[in-house]
Amino acid sequence: MKPEDIKRPENKVYSKPELLNDNPMHYCPGCSHGVVHKLVAEVIKEMGVENDTIAVAPVGCAVFAYKYIDVDWIEAAHGRAPAVATAAKRLNPERLVFTYQGDGDLAAIGTAETIHAANRGENIAIIFINNAIYGMTGGQMAPTTLEGQKTATTPYGRRIDLNGYPLKISDLLAQLEGTCYVTRQTVHTPASVRKAKAAIRKAFENSMAGKGTSIVEVVSTCNSGWKMSPEKANEWMVENMVPFYPLGDLKNE
Repeated sequence: MKPEDIKRPENKVYSKPELLNDNPMHYCPGCSHGVVHKLVAEVIKEMGVENDTIAVAPVGCAVFAYKYIDVDWIEAAHGRAPAVATAAKRLNPERLVFTYQGDGDLAAIGTAETIHAANRGENIAIIFINNAIYGMTGGQMAPTTLEGQKTATTPYGRRIDLNGYPLKISDLLAQLEGTCYVTRQTVHTPASVRKAKAAIRKAFENSMAGKGTSIVEVVSTCNSGWKMSPEKANEWMVENMVPFYPLGDLKNE
């Protein structure tokens, strides 16, 4: 018998999610978006709702999600994803409807749409990527930029007296009657990835069950915008962002 004829047991420990397309990702090396895309694709497949999902992505780094996750997508104007998702869910109440948004989109131009959709208790899930910067457009200050953090528009650091305080938008959303689940996670370690996946699954199940609005904030890195290596960006996030944006459930009903 030749060596190539010997049948060896398969020991696969990892494979690409079936719902992730083969398109090369445009995200910068070390970006958190790719990991979250993977989790979203896995959860949708595991729930068996790939043919009953409507996803909404607006402008920003999140806009290209439709290229990578093989479900039905609607592209919304900048900040308007929750409003579009509201219409999609009301017209298709049996579908899983979620938005995929960054902090510059959700917490700046989309503040009103986000707050009012959540206050109405729309049965949608919101995946919120918070990397404290405008990643796509050149690294400008975002509502979530930390005090003292340097960006393209705050080269000497964010000043409270000039720029105001960083916006803890998830804390605000947790106070609304219409939200049923608000949580803050990360994806920088295997353990945190598992927790984030469980949070996404819970948010999606809430949407299908009609429990109200769910928000999964993912405290993330933007190593290109932060001018750091992926490794240093993770370290900076843990040392600076996580203390200001503590991880865990803010609301779970």
